[in-house]
Parts: sequence; structure tokens; C-alpha cells
Amino acid sequence: MWRYIVKRLLLTIPVLFGVAFVVFVMVRIVPGDPAQIMAGQQATRELVEGIRRDLGLDRPLLVQFADFLTGLLRGDLGRSVRSRAPVTEELAHRIPNTLRLAAAGMLVATTVGVTAGVISAVRPYSLVDAVVMVVALAGLSMPIYWSGLMLILVFAVWLNWLPAVGSDSLAHLVLPATALGFSSAAIIARMTRSAMLEVLRSDYIRTARAKGLAERVVVNRHALRNALIPVITVVGLQTGTLLSGAVLTESVFAWSGIGRLMVDATLNRDYPVVQGAVLLVALSFVLVNLVVDLLYALVDPRIRYE
Repeated sequence: MWRYIVKRLLLTIPVLFGVAFVVFVMVRIVPGDPAQIMAGQQATRELVEGIRRDLGLDRPLLVQFADFLTGLLRGDLGRSVRSRAPVTEELAHRIPNTLRLAAAGMLVATTVGVTAGVISAVRPYSLVDAVVMVVALAGLSMPIYWSGLMLILVFAVWLNWLPAVGSDSLAHLVLPATALGFSSAAIIARMTRSAMLEVLRSDYIRTARAKGLAERVVVNRHALRNALIPVITVVGLQTGTLLSGAVLTESVFAWSGIGRLMVDATLNRDYPVVQGAVLLVALSFVLVNLVVDLLYALVDPRIRYE
């Protein structure tokens, strides 16, 4: 197992290198000059060129990329073009908020999604099943910015129960976590229903029922555990998506996280912050996928990694 983990972590290095190269090139071919943005539209050409020299943007791209990789090996992601603060500090300031939002959103998504999927599978083609699937389809179809705005309208404007924007307290977490978790819950519910229906038709489930086991025991102990492999895969993918900052959710609710930082950095052509944030997102996806692979062996003892 440890050899497998070390091997996967070593494979992370070329993945991050590829991501760094692609992001480095992409952010520089996007129209816009960060030096001009910093200097302002009325700045003289000499001032803009001076800022470009200070930022190192006048050097060849390969030289800039080599400097970026050298700094990356030292744990230095550079300095923000806009604030001149180290990128690592900018990210470290936003990571806790993103982790809180992602954890709360995934808690909502997993709890609602798995519960709804199991109930729907236990009563297939019933009214309950139809209602659950219609709600799941609605969750998949609704853009997250629209559902977020509706939550703000109902619970912040009409009822005045919760704050609409910000990330200062636990109350500020409820609406964005609900909006973020609802769309993921719909995907998890559909996958859970599909996996449970397949398992409930298996011979060993009929045998368990023939032995006189209670339906609750059959569903929870025998069927659900064996149906968790595809569900864990979906949960892992959704967790990676939530850890990426959930850009729309953070923008709608003015949540101070990685996603909002990436949006602001992109608009201001803040190359170092964009590069650092994307690398962090890529690393989170790799680590989440590793955890998902390890959970397979925990859920199904027949799976072993050499």
C-alpha cells in the first residue's frame, strides 16, 4: 500500500509540471497587459515599460518559465502583480475559507444525495422515486448562480433569516454551502439510485432476504456497502470540484475563497496568483483521487494495491 501511495505521489510531479506549463502559456496569450492595468489607462509609455521591467515581463517566455520553475522548487510562487504580496500568503489567506465551504457543501451533498438515492432505489418507480428523480433533474439543470440568487432572495431578503454575502461567521456559510451542495447532491442521488438498483437485484440480496433478515439490515449492511464504489468515485470528483473554489458560488455570495481570488486575478492579469491558484487546484484533484482509490480498498476488501 505504501509503495502504491509513494508511486502515485511521484506521478504528481509530471502532472503539476504539465499544468504549470499550460497555465503559464495560457495566461500570457490572453489579451491584456498587467503593467498597463497597474499603471492605469492614462499612464505614459515610459511608466508602463518601467513596470514591465520590474515585473520581468520584458524577458523571453522561456526565461520567465525557468524562473517560475526555479521559484516553485523553492516553494516560492512569486509575488502578486496587484498587491505585491507573496502568492503563498494570498493563497494561505483564502484556503481556510475554501476548505470550510467545500466541506460544508460536500456534507450537504453526500447526506442528501445518498439518502435520496437509497430511498429512491428501495421504492423504484413509485411516487417517492419519481419526486426524488424530478428534484435531482432540477438540481442538475439549474445553474448554480441562479439557485444561489434564489436562496438569497428567499432566506436573506424575504425572510431575513440569514446573511446574503460574506464569510465572517457560521451563518454566512449556510446559503453558499446549500447552493453548492444541491447540485452535487443531485448527481450523487442519481448515481446512488443506479448502483443500489443493480445491487438489490443480485442473488446474494435475495438470499439475505430469504434468510429472514430485516429489510433495514439488507439495505444498509449488504446492499449499500456494495453499491458504494461508483458513489465514492462521484463523491471524489465532486469534492475535487468543490475544492477548486466553486467560482460561481464564491462570486455570488462574495465568499473570500480560492475561486473568487482566481476570478479577481484573471481580471487583473495577475499572472503569479493565477498560476499559483491553478497549481493548488490541480494538486487538490490529484490528492482527492488518491484518497478515493484508497477508499476503494477500505469499502471492498477484495481490492488490493501492490
